[in-house]
Amino acid sequence: MELNRETYLALVKEGKAAYANGDPSDACPYSQLGDKEQRVAYYAWTEGWGMARSEAEAHPQEPEPSAGH
Repeated sequence: MELNRETYLALVKEGKAAYANGDPSDACPYSQLGDKEQRVAYYAWTEGWGMARSEAEAHPQEPEPSAGH
């Protein structure tokens, strides 16, 4: 994996998608204890996951009204 801005942003996006899918933050496929690439990937992924969570908490969705009740 080449460590550059494009890769970093892709990993952030991957973390955001994981949050949207309901994955917990510890489901990150990268190791914070691995080599340099793994640590950077872990940081970027968890940053994206955290950004998505913060966004969701800042703008909670209203529950849809139940039909007929």
